[in-house]
Amino acid sequence: MQTRKLTRRDFLKLGGVLATSSVLAACAPGEENPIAVPSEAADQDPVVLPEAQTPLPPVPLAVLALNRLTFGIRPGDIEAFHALGSTDDERLQNFLAQQLNPDSIDDSEFENRYNNAGFETLHKSLEQLYYDHVASNPYDANDDTYWEWYSQPAHELTDATVLRAAYSKRQLAEVLADFWHNHFNVFLWQDDGVPLIVSYNRDVLRRHMLGNFRQMLEAVAKHPSMLYYLNQNNSSDAGPNENFARELFELHTLGAENYLGVRDPNSVGKDADGIAAGYVDNDVYEAARCLTGWRVDDDLGDWEDGVEKTGNFLYYKPWHDRFNKLVLGKYIPADQEDLKDGHDVLDLLANHPGTARHIARKLCRRFISDAPPESIVQAAANTFLENRGAPDQLRRVMETILLSAEFKAGWGGKVKRPFEAAMSMLRALNSDFIRIPGGVHWMLGLMGQALFERRPPDGYPDVREAWANSMSLLYRWNFAVGLAENWMDDEDTGYRIFTDVYNQTPAEIRTASSLADYWIQRILNQTLPDASRRAVIAVMAQEYGSEEPLPEDHVQYVLPAMVEAILMSPEFQWR
Repeated sequence: MQTRKLTRRDFLKLGGVLATSSVLAACAPGEENPIAVPSEAADQDPVVLPEAQTPLPPVPLAVLALNRLTFGIRPGDIEAFHALGSTDDERLQNFLAQQLNPDSIDDSEFENRYNNAGFETLHKSLEQLYYDHVASNPYDANDDTYWEWYSQPAHELTDATVLRAAYSKRQLAEVLADFWHNHFNVFLWQDDGVPLIVSYNRDVLRRHMLGNFRQMLEAVAKHPSMLYYLNQNNSSDAGPNENFARELFELHTLGAENYLGVRDPNSVGKDADGIAAGYVDNDVYEAARCLTGWRVDDDLGDWEDGVEKTGNFLYYKPWHDRFNKLVLGKYIPADQEDLKDGHDVLDLLANHPGTARHIARKLCRRFISDAPPESIVQAAANTFLENRGAPDQLRRVMETILLSAEFKAGWGGKVKRPFEAAMSMLRALNSDFIRIPGGVHWMLGLMGQALFERRPPDGYPDVREAWANSMSLLYRWNFAVGLAENWMDDEDTGYRIFTDVYNQTPAEIRTASSLADYWIQRILNQTLPDASRRAVIAVMAQEYGSEEPLPEDHVQYVLPAMVEAILMSPEFQWR
């Protein structure tokens, strides 16, 4: 095969195919997705990237843990992990002791960037957000400035979320905040209360994600963001709206695995306390009745007696169905005290063994594999139930999962979703920004995972099959190119992101093979199979030999392209 110098157009065409083929291999173990890359010598056979293997070879615990518990490994993270103890078990325990107590971590690097970002709304309380941006928006409703002011908190939240994922040392907290938003999903651009999602993220999800699930569940159920999103705000005795009640059962607590269909509720098996083993449609309808009158204090037109415009949760008694109900086998009498019907439903769900298994399975799916072993799911569920009244219930569940043998095994059981892949690229390349250019959010949308923009209530999927499509992967490749080559600056806002791979490379490293080895280790923190390594070397070498010193102009021109190829390798996509 004759080797020729690749032009920039040639490389980008090659890179797109290389990226898609290699990542599809990562997303579909066992399928053949080879790609020929020009070799460094005309008389050699093409270099072929290997197909993914199942199971994958093990990696050091530091690589596995930091890929799963953070948004990607930054330079120095491996060394910091190793400094935490003399054995892997000791290091992991100490790392988790820090990460599960995020307030104990010095996060001054992130805080300096956050303070310089100019965020104007993220400190506002729920009441302030509602008053400033909804009830008393100072701009004319027909003016573009009205929407800009109304939506400013939402835009600042997405920018701050990227900033935290990239720079905060409280990485597990950021991963968990992402997990819980997907679990209790709210669409960012819903019709009502867009500015209030700042409070939902801060006061509900982040506040409770290492605390008590029952308390978190009630905070979710009473927050205006959820009340608006699932139409609970208009649910009354005259017409109970079952949207929130259904997702409360199907997504937030018991899960579809405990749904028993359209059945007589009296036919469902009960435990020793008379609580049903699973739920049927009638339980959803009865729970919806229990929750009538749970709404937002939002009488913007001054039409309703007893309703103001604070944006807070409001129990509106005139709308509540006061008669008796039956939920999960529990009889709920008529005319209970205010809120008691709804609290009874939340108590039943938060303390149900089915909820424990559902939450445990989703956490294990996020942190271990798409199909986690039942052994760790049940162990985590047991911890959930045993600590149902503890203020740090969810922290203890996380300890059970993350200190397990199952967590330490099975590298490659997960593929990074687009947001995880993009953030890990930022972290691996030590990219520098304060306010992220708008193009980053745009690219995340093209990849299929714009922040907080999942319209259905189920949240973004957390299995590899959902992301193994060519368009998503090609846009992932485009993101790598834009990042490594500084193509994403925003001229309108002045926001920019800068990546300097050339000056991050030691000056004495100037052969294609040594450059490949340096950046493979820098980005992946592990070696590549020989065929993959030779493919990366070929991208860097082009018309030069692999051990031949490269001219500086060639290094400056081609180095970003080689880095992009490593970022799109299967090894970078697994976690």
